[in-house]
Amino acid sequence: MASTETKPKTDDLAGLEAGLDALDAVHTHRAPLREVLVKKVLPPFTAIGLVLLVWQALVSLKVTDETKLPAPSAVWDSLTQMWLGGTLLDVIWTSVSRGLLGFLLALAIGTPLGLLVARVRFVRAAIGPILQGLQSLPSVAWVPPAVLWFGLNDAMMYTVILLGAVPSIANGLVAGIDQIPPLHLRAGRTLGATGLTGARHIVMPAALPGYLAGLKQGWAFSWRSLMAAEIIASSPDLGLGLGQLLENGRNNIDLPGVFLAITLILVVGIAIDLLIFSPAERHVLRNRGLLVKN
Repeated sequence: MASTETKPKTDDLAGLEAGLDALDAVHTHRAPLREVLVKKVLPPFTAIGLVLLVWQALVSLKVTDETKLPAPSAVWDSLTQMWLGGTLLDVIWTSVSRGLLGFLLALAIGTPLGLLVARVRFVRAAIGPILQGLQSLPSVAWVPPAVLWFGLNDAMMYTVILLGAVPSIANGLVAGIDQIPPLHLRAGRTLGATGLTGARHIVMPAALPGYLAGLKQGWAFSWRSLMAAEIIASSPDLGLGLGQLLENGRNNIDLPGVFLAITLILVVGIAIDLLIFSPAERHVLRNRGLLVKN
């Protein structure tokens, strides 16, 4: 009699376990190409098309003078001239290479600094408020002293980038570590994960979402800092970057060139985010079961 009662209970428990597994499971499927194009590619292109349409309408209706708002065709002509002259890719690469190298240097400095601030109370009390203040300080404020320190060279550019990006990366990591459940950290210490081992295997993986947010913000500050430095500190020795292209357009009263430089700066910033940070963020969310794979 006891065995007959035990069997239904066992079956019920097995069914309950299977149901919970089904709830926890993330159903994945690969979306067809048409669905990807409609949901992910079409919306941004539609938005760009609407912006160009409104832009052209403002020019055609003469809402403002062409000396203040050039036609999209004039900006396209400037782009074509640079492409045919062989300078377009060089200008973009000058700024992108500086921005990426400066960001990697900021990453190498900001990550251990963030760990130190988050895990050592005295360091946090001493440096934490300074990092918060540096993050709120406009990057352009560092250009004049950097020029006086290093002159018009790449060292000045990287100094401005570091001072703009390091606080964001460090603060992002600190915020991610602060959100780790204390039980998670105690369990790691119980298993012997302390010091650098604990930081590598317990702290950093658990703080990854906040850390990635800090990295995205750090890249944004790197790019903004670089553009500010290139605009203010123009010199033939530095080469022609996007910021210098923008400043040259202003000096030459070349409004299509100014709009072209602004467009290129925007496109590069968006491209880096879409190609590097968005895939990394989706990968982390998928591994944590927070995003359905497509």
